[in-house]
Amino acid sequence: MLIPPLKHGLNIVIWALMMTIFAAVIISWLRAFGARIPYYNPLIRAIEGTYETMTRPIRRAFPTTGGGFDFAPVVVLLLLTILQRIIASL
Repeated sequence: MLIPPLKHGLNIVIWALMMTIFAAVIISWLRAFGARIPYYNPLIRAIEGTYETMTRPIRRAFPTTGGGFDFAPVVVLLLLTILQRIIASL
């Protein structure tokens, strides 16, 4: 059994990682549609660095499909959701 503050802290970290994935996906979509989002912005670099760290191992296992769809964010979100439920059940 986890201590409630530790359980709450882990849930916050998982939630922050999920929001980072959503932010990185939205940033990549905006760039694909021509929005000028600076690469040198420290916040953008932190979001994209965290995102790449989480998705790189998944991309090696599941390469991008022929249509250009990247399954890595979906897989990472699924794994984080499973982890969150496991922590909640402890």
